[in-house]
Amino acid sequence: MSAEVRTLGARLHSLVVPDRWGHGADVVLAARDSEAVRGAARCFGATVGRCAGRIVRGRLAIGDTVHQLDTQEDGHTTNGGPHGFDGRLWRCEPFHSAHRTGVRLFLHSPDGDQGFPGALDAQVTYTLDRDDNLTLSYQAVADAPTAVDLANHVYWNLEGHNRGNVLAHHLRVDASQYVPLAAGRLPLGSYRPVNASPFDLRRARRLSDVLTSADPQLALAAGGIDHDWVLHGGAGRDRPRRAALLYAPLSGRCLEVHTTEPALRVRTGHGLSGGVIGKTGRPYRVHAGVVLQPRRLPALPEGAVDAYALLRPGEVYRSTTIFSFRRIGA
Repeated sequence: MSAEVRTLGARLHSLVVPDRWGHGADVVLAARDSEAVRGAARCFGATVGRCAGRIVRGRLAIGDTVHQLDTQEDGHTTNGGPHGFDGRLWRCEPFHSAHRTGVRLFLHSPDGDQGFPGALDAQVTYTLDRDDNLTLSYQAVADAPTAVDLANHVYWNLEGHNRGNVLAHHLRVDASQYVPLAAGRLPLGSYRPVNASPFDLRRARRLSDVLTSADPQLALAAGGIDHDWVLHGGAGRDRPRRAALLYAPLSGRCLEVHTTEPALRVRTGHGLSGGVIGKTGRPYRVHAGVVLQPRRLPALPEGAVDAYALLRPGEVYRSTTIFSFRRIGA
């Protein structure tokens, strides 16, 4: 395996993974042109923050104080705001040993950045080891109470980033609850059991079978999945546990996601429409990739920061996600 990380957005630009016959392919969607990275592909593979996901109307409640964040055109704050961490140049330091190699990236976010209170120093480390694991480790400290939810927004296609769609992929999510959506793709404000719904992925299912369901939640997400699952084990985990499994039958590549985080955002690429030109010059169309994004729980009720996402002075925010690859049928 080999990985390429870029300092703009501390983003994963490529990851070459062998298939069951040992042939490598790049399984990460990324834009060919730098203009797209600041536009339609701004989050592709990027470290998003300060807070991943959507904060309704940009209203962030910490204790008795409500902070008004900068918002995008839809009136909400998504993935850190209109000028979030995905558009920043991070400072980079490589490292290498006999069994692993990687890079550490650093970013300073001043007090009031995108409306968030407190100055924040963030760090993300990408580590690739000889056991075919790509580990993402996050740390952050702040000088005032603030909300932090750093995550990576990589689109995966385990057959290869330029090999059509992911509808034949099989997906398993280790969760018995999910967060339903209201109109406008906003969190409804409660958790719902996955039983008897397309969100019951406790056993692996083919994505094409899931997405043909007539469940109204898929319609609210504009014809796909754009939801959070509440993972087994909940918040406060010190060691990564398995959150999801993604399998591509044709190539035999299998990805297991392990994380310390309490939630997993899944996005099935239904919003891709050919507007982003990929690394080999081909456009990415509907369902060209799937996002598996471990994260903190979305703000429920509206704007209220969960204790797990609140970072106080003197504390250290820590988060670990491991993308572990193996080959089935080799």
